[in-house]
This record gives sequence, structure tokens and C-alpha cells, in this order.
Amino acid sequence: MNNFSDFSIDIYKSLETLKSGGVILCPTDTVWGLSCDATSAKAVEKLMVIKKRPQNMVMFVLVSNEVMLQQYVNEVPEIVWNLLDVADKPLTIIYPGAKNLAQNLIVTDGSIGIRVCKDDFCNTLISRFKKPLVSTSANFSGEKTPCIFTEISEELIKTVDYVIKFKQNDISASQPSSVIKIGTRGEIQILRK
Repeated sequence: MNNFSDFSIDIYKSLETLKSGGVILCPTDTVWGLSCDATSAKAVEKLMVIKKRPQNMVMFVLVSNEVMLQQYVNEVPEIVWNLLDVADKPLTIIYPGAKNLAQNLIVTDGSIGIRVCKDDFCNTLISRFKKPLVSTSANFSGEKTPCIFTEISEELIKTVDYVIKFKQNDISASQPSSVIKIGTRGEIQILRK
């Protein structure tokens, strides 16, 4: 099967899986990730169980564009637009005042980490799903983050509802995103470069 047909089939099957509350294993603009519907508490819970993740650990959300971003936080400080314009690598921003997301995804202080994704596959999927996706690295909690598909644990692969075929053969090692936290008055804290 060529990449184009993999892409189309993967989008279709991923949408079916996400709509039924399932968890997918997919490429992102950073590392391979586990993803689910970010608005469904049941789907988020299922993902946490798969990842063996403690309830209090943070997971990020992917949106396809700036308009979608504004639907899931109370306010986007002006500085964010400048940061998104100048970022030369994927940038996850932690915002105060999360809204319209699964409650078990939102940190106790009300914040949420969101990345405007720049990956064709993810953006197509998110745009067609019309909802944001949870994105967390494709590993069990506490284990090394895999940089390419072949580094993902077979045990983990067996636990998800659908595995994307598109980009499985891509061997260019990827890195996690930079992470910045924005305060209520627009102050910036760099958490990961």
C-alpha cells in the first residue's frame, strides 16, 4: 500500500475509533503519541489506564489551528500570538482557564497544555473530527519516550484500539515539543526548551 492510501484509510479508521471513545497510536508533529477525544472523560480515562499514568500527571491537547485553540481556553494572552509566529519548533503552551475539555484532563489549578499542531496527518484528523485530541508520548508512564515507531513497545501497541500505518517507516528521529507556561497576567515560564 502506498502512503496516500495509508493516509486516507488511517484517517477514516481513526475517526471511527475516536468517535467510539477509543485510543489511537499516531504520528504527531513531535514524537509518536497516544491520542483520544479530549472532550470525553471516558476516553481520557481509558488512555490513562493504557499509559499506566497517575491521575495527577499532565497530558497535552492538540488543536488544528488558532481558532480552535480559542474554544478551549478562557483567554489567549496577546503574547501567545507572537510566540506562535516566531516558534521554530513545535511549542506547547500551558494556559490558565481551560474550558470545554474533559474534566479529568484539566490540571487542579484549571490549566491545560495545548499545541497548535503543524503535522498534516494530525491536522487533517483533528479538522475532520472537529474536536481536539489528547496527545501523550507513546510509552508507558516513566519509560523512555520513543523517537521513532520501531522504538514503541509491542505491549503498548497491543493495548490501543487503532495503530496508524502512515509514517511507520519514517526513521527521522523526532523530539518532544518546547513547553511554556503562561500566567494569568501574561508572564512566561519556560518549562522545557
